[in-house]
Parts: sequence; C-alpha cells; structure tokens
Amino acid sequence: MQFWNHIVLRACRKSVKTSLWLLKIILPISLMVRFFDYYGLLTYIANFLDPVFVFMGLPGSTSIVFITSIFLPLYAPLAIITSMSISLRELTILALMCQISHNLPVESAIQAKTGTSFWAMTTLRIAASIVTGVVLNLILPKEMGMPIFVQTNVETMTSIGSVLLLWLKSSLKIALLIASIVFLLNFLYNLLDTYRLIPKLSKLVEPILRLFGLPVSTAFLWIIAYIVGLSYGGALMIDQMQEGKVTRREASLLNYHLALSHSVLEDNILFVALGVSIWWILGVRFVFAWFVVWMRRLVLRLKYRGLRLSAKS
Repeated sequence: MQFWNHIVLRACRKSVKTSLWLLKIILPISLMVRFFDYYGLLTYIANFLDPVFVFMGLPGSTSIVFITSIFLPLYAPLAIITSMSISLRELTILALMCQISHNLPVESAIQAKTGTSFWAMTTLRIAASIVTGVVLNLILPKEMGMPIFVQTNVETMTSIGSVLLLWLKSSLKIALLIASIVFLLNFLYNLLDTYRLIPKLSKLVEPILRLFGLPVSTAFLWIIAYIVGLSYGGALMIDQMQEGKVTRREASLLNYHLALSHSVLEDNILFVALGVSIWWILGVRFVFAWFVVWMRRLVLRLKYRGLRLSAKS
C-alpha cells in the first residue's frame, strides 16, 4: 500500500502537473517554429548564421534550437528538433550544446542564490557549449546515419491547414515522450526517497567525487542534482549551507561541476530516445566538468597564495 500511495500515485500526480506545465511552454514554441518555416523565416536565419555554425558542423537553421535552449528547459528545443530534418551527427552536436546551455535564466539564478555569480555560470555554460560544438565537429565521424524519429515528415506544407496537421502529429509524439520521461523520473525519486536510499548512495559515490575534484560533503547534493536536476539540487544546497553542512567554497566547486553536468537521467533519456549515443553524452559532459573543477581549484589555490604573499610583504 505504501508503495502504491507514496511512490506510484505521488509520481502520477506530480507528473501530470509537470507535463502540462511543460507542454504549455513547448507546444506554442513548436507551432511558432512551424510557421517560421512556412513563411521562410528559418531560411533567413539559416543564411545569416550559417557562416558561424559551420564551425560546429551545423546548418544555420539549427541556431534557433540552441537559442531556444538557452532560455527554456530542454523540452522546448527538443520539440523544435522533431520538426526538422537533421542527421544523427548534427543531433549529437546539438544535444551536447543544449544539455550544457539550457534554461540559463532560471538555473543560473538558482546557482547565484548559493553564492556563485550568475554571469560567471551563464558565460561558462555558453562558452563551453560552443567549444563542445567545435570539438565534436572535429572528432565525430562524418557519417553517423539518420535516426527515423527526427526525419521531417515528407508531407509538404502547402497551406495553413497542412502546417497545423504536421504540428499536431509531432505534438502528440512529444507529449507522449514527455509524459513517460517525467513519470519515470518522479517514480525513481520517490522510490529512493521513500526507502531512504539516497544517503547510502552518497557513500558509494565518494570516490567518484574525489576524481571530479569535489568535496565528499557534497555527495548528497551531487546525487540529487544528477537525478532530478539543478533546480532541486540548488534548493537543497541552500538548505545545507544554512545548516552548515556545506561551506560556500564547497558549494561553489559543486556549482562549477553542475553547470556542465547535471540531471544526467532526464537530459540523457530525452536525446537517447532520439538516437544519440549515451557514451558521447556522458563522456563529453564528464570530461568538461572534470576539467573545469580542477581548473577552478587551481585558480583558487593561486589566488590564496597571492593573498598570503601580499599579506607577508
């Protein structure tokens, strides 16, 4: 009974509310993109940004996906992607760029509340996503195939009615995908929370945290942010800082890591469902997160030495 009431039903109720909220944002955006395409605005944007995006192996038309991801949750650019004809290679590059830079106004604001600069986090994530695009364009195989899910419907948009019909078809697919993923995430979190498994997992991940250059005191927050995202992780981080369980410096190091790698379940499921390799997604984000934290530690160490030297003199 506890399993049904506290895990399954709670997951269902929260999933319905969250899914409806997401669809209210996503569906109007995807319809707007359809009309952009119908009236030729996507072609104009593509021609304007193509010289820049070519360095990332992407057509200029995909710039609207990246720009949308900066301001909104990943479900919004995902809806646009399903309206485009795009190769698996391009999708892989876009997936990593959007995973690193998405929903920045909200997520950077949350990190700012834990003591890390809003603009530092925003700048870091946008710069890292662009670097990721350039690097992936250099190392990814030129031929990676075309997943069926993201191929644009062969029907031609010859009228407003055909635009709306294609939008309805793609909206149904994205709605089912969102509902399934949101329920799965809520179910998993409720399961771990009800049976108090998160503290046990925290002990298991301590060696991983040391590898990433993170303090072991951040283990619980790291797991939460990896499971349910930066918003939940940031809220809990504020509580733990107020209780003295995590220092400001430890929270800052964790923020630098989470800026590049968080919510690996939700973010990965979304793009793996489209055909992107899980290994590319995990590998690239882990490497960038590892590099950024150790560089941050080096900067802090040098800064501390500079302050000591100036104090002695």
